Amino acid sequence: MMKSLPRLALGALVAAAAMATAPAHAGKTLDAIKARGQLVCGVNPSLPGFSAADSQGNWAGLDVDVCKAIAATVLSDATKIKWTPLNASQRFAVLQSGEIDVLSRNTTWTLTRDASLGLHFTGVTYYDGQGFMVPKKSKITSATKLKGATVCVQSGTTTEKNLNDYSKSMKLNMKPVVFDTQEATNKAYFAGRCQAYTTDASGLASVRNKEATNPDDHVILPELISKEPLGPSVRRGDDEFFAIVKWVVFALIEAEEYGITQANVDQMKTSQDPVVQRILGVSEDTGKLLGLDKDWAYRAIKAVGNYGEMFERNVGPKTALKLPRGANNLWNKGGFMYAPPVR
Repeated sequence: MMKSLPRLALGALVAAAAMATAPAHAGKTLDAIKARGQLVCGVNPSLPGFSAADSQGNWAGLDVDVCKAIAATVLSDATKIKWTPLNASQRFAVLQSGEIDVLSRNTTWTLTRDASLGLHFTGVTYYDGQGFMVPKKSKITSATKLKGATVCVQSGTTTEKNLNDYSKSMKLNMKPVVFDTQEATNKAYFAGRCQAYTTDASGLASVRNKEATNPDDHVILPELISKEPLGPSVRRGDDEFFAIVKWVVFALIEAEEYGITQANVDQMKTSQDPVVQRILGVSEDTGKLLGLDKDWAYRAIKAVGNYGEMFERNVGPKTALKLPRGANNLWNKGGFMYAPPVR
């Protein structure tokens, strides 16, 4: 027979239960976003497929869509965004200083960054790995054949450290040629200053498509030498905004799992599926737990579509990058994309 709980312990449990279902306060970051009427988003200035602006200043890409979904969620308008282009060495300091609200810039989640830079990663939006690109005329078919090779690499990135680790472990004695910016790295490689170029494999595909006179003249080698889980991050110290950004990404992933798309999201509000009803705020108001309204996830999906639509539109097989879903497929289709339930 279970003993009765002491009165103080019972009171604490009752209070905790009440707090668990109470509406959340919006948090200082969300208050600031609403006051200025804009989300400030830090992005890569030149990585087509992930983030890049056209000649009219219109931004597009997978990382860009994440910010559009957040803006649609918290401001009811996916266009209310101030875009802040950042290079690799700037990005963390700018987030720490409060100049941006969210960093959505092909950034790898690592222990050092997560624990020591005053930020929180909110999830993974692209599972990647570091690779190498070489001119086809070099006839190099494997990274293991790059012994003694000069390799163009950008400073202030996980890429630089991974290159040194791989070179040492494989006894290749590679010679890094380091540049401060992605633009300088691109220029040096295509000018022939290095025998190879290394960065995330998705980045290599983007650079090859955008910068090469003839993309087919360059080969991305088959080896991936690292794990590069890429995703958005926010400043530490505001758990409410951290939760919002995290759950916007999760909602987009779960929307794909349950067949909710940008085109059918209005129709799906009449679905009898309990999970779909919860995601779209029909049966339950999960928004109040985030300091939002019940239509928060609906607006995100209406603005950019589900995760699969974002992938296919920006980097998938029918785009210039021609990237396969692979690890970025849903968990029930052989990939890693798995979202905690919106419930």
